[in-house]
Amino acid sequence: MNDRSIHPNTRILLDAWRRMNAKASWPDQEAPRVNDHPGLIERLFVLEHMRDGAWLFRTAGGNLTGLLGRPLIDHDFLNLWTGPDRPMMSAFLEAIRLDGAPGVVRGRGETLTGQRVELELTLMPLATQSERPQNYRLLGLYQTLGGEPLLKGRPVWRHRIAMLVPP
Repeated sequence: MNDRSIHPNTRILLDAWRRMNAKASWPDQEAPRVNDHPGLIERLFVLEHMRDGAWLFRTAGGNLTGLLGRPLIDHDFLNLWTGPDRPMMSAFLEAIRLDGAPGVVRGRGETLTGQRVELELTLMPLATQSERPQNYRLLGLYQTLGGEPLLKGRPVWRHRIAMLVPP
């Protein structure tokens, strides 16, 4: 995916992941500051891979919880997806886990009353391939791409995949 076509928050998170996983240090580059990217922290979440194949939310920012209209902790991320999107998302998460590199999902969210918003989800490993902990975790960013006011405060209930950018 062309870096110019992704949301600025996605770019910041991907750049931070690259810096943390780079073999060499990046002394000339100043690290981004949270204040420069309002709303970013509140849209982050952490998923943990379970033996039964579930990907449970371990943390979820307040903005994300509000946007989805329900508590997310200990709920399976895959339950956000239905029909053919669910096995696609499961395979996508597995590809990120096996490759040890980030992936991006483009899609849409829809309320029960039919309002829609375009979405971009970024998922990245929290451990390097050499570390491979038993409880494998991913850091995620749930970013709307405009149109959030059109939801009129109603929670996003259905999710659909439009494009997967694998690791």
